Amino acid sequence: MNDEGILSLFWERKQEALSEADRRYGGYCRAVSYRILRNHEDAEECVNDAYLRAWNAIPPERPERLAVYLGKITRNLSLDRLRKKNAQKRGAGELPLVLSELSECLPSGESAEDSLEEKELTALLDRFLGKLPSESRIIFIRRYWYLSSIREIAASLGFGESRVKMSLLRARGELRNLLEKEGVTL
Repeated sequence: MNDEGILSLFWERKQEALSEADRRYGGYCRAVSYRILRNHEDAEECVNDAYLRAWNAIPPERPERLAVYLGKITRNLSLDRLRKKNAQKRGAGELPLVLSELSECLPSGESAEDSLEEKELTALLDRFLGKLPSESRIIFIRRYWYLSSIREIAASLGFGESRVKMSLLRARGELRNLLEKEGVTL
């Protein structure tokens, strides 16, 4: 079943929407959650919670891309769960490390609200990612969206770790420059 069919089931409040969403996107959502939590049971719970959250939000929301919508809910729930647990033990330490790397170039929550609305900041980040070369974009997203370790990224792409680190360093610098140019207070 395609996204429109699944969304129609949500709008009609048919529980079949949940099983169809799981059939189509369950593997993707579980992979997103497992990458963050590194625990199958916790990942499964987050995916189920994501379906419940989608059930409660659709309607009135009607997402344009269901995979992205479910993936984002799953990711946020997984990050929340990880924060509640000991990140060093459960997440192989990647979340605190990733956040510290990005803190150099992203604004604090207060500054971002003062400088740009959330949608404007999102659009700015989308433009930034769109201008990155494909290789750099893949590395950046794997690191900062999927929370992959540098070693995992390097191994999956067949690169040395130093190449991945340099790509991330350059990308963060470009992002910092773009944000400063756009007047975002860092």
